[in-house]
Amino acid sequence: MPSYTAADIKALRERTGAGMMDVKKALDEAEGDTGKAVEILRVKGLKGITKREGRSASNGLVAAHVDGGTGVLVEVNCETDFVAKGEKFKELAEKVLQVAVSSGAADADALRAADTGDGTTVQQLLDEGNATLGEKIEVRRVARLTGGHVTSYLHRTSPDLPPQIGVLLAVDGDDTTTARDVALHIAAMSPSVLSVAEVPEETLEAERRIAHETAVNENKPEQALPKIVEGRVKGYLKENVLLEQAFSKDNKKTIAKVLDEAGLTATAFSRFRVGS
Repeated sequence: MPSYTAADIKALRERTGAGMMDVKKALDEAEGDTGKAVEILRVKGLKGITKREGRSASNGLVAAHVDGGTGVLVEVNCETDFVAKGEKFKELAEKVLQVAVSSGAADADALRAADTGDGTTVQQLLDEGNATLGEKIEVRRVARLTGGHVTSYLHRTSPDLPPQIGVLLAVDGDDTTTARDVALHIAAMSPSVLSVAEVPEETLEAERRIAHETAVNENKPEQALPKIVEGRVKGYLKENVLLEQAFSKDNKKTIAKVLDEAGLTATAFSRFRVGS
């Protein structure tokens, strides 16, 4: 007869984030001793870290912290949505965010090497989570913005999951309501860059070439090709450049116009979507 109950299984799953079968096997091996079962799960988890290194961690969450003119955005990944919505994973991600804020880390490598405050690095913290949760856990991206004012926005793509899309927007100006509206727009419309000046010339040349070849294949008149090509390049810019995009709340205005009317100047933004 097992020396543990269904309540013990539930409690241990909540405590460790491990799967049901792993928890039952650990309790069997520990003869119902939950403390010993936790140790067994951790040891087995640590042994599996190397095997998990090649796995895809495409689930997870984004988290943000803003303090006046400085904002930090992190993406922490795991393998499954089951782990992503668990409290243990959320607590780990929150600690990673806190270290990102306090350490000043501006990229994932620097964050992984940063001290957590108790003598261990973030990478060691991730390895511990890897062992306990039984999945590959990693920090994929970090963004740090500074400006006159930084706004953050986190979006849940599903009500039972943590935020999957995160945005930071740095602006000069005082209209925080409009700044937040633009941050929501960025989350929804996924611009690639802030301004036309940030689009690489090789990208524009590639778009012109594609537009030209497409128009030729469509048998457009030769004399009309330059105008058609430039029109399609402008269409590309309106789709991918934040300041050129039509505002999601009023498509008769560009984002540039909305910001100008609010007395704002956008200086930078970052947008993360988990796994993409």
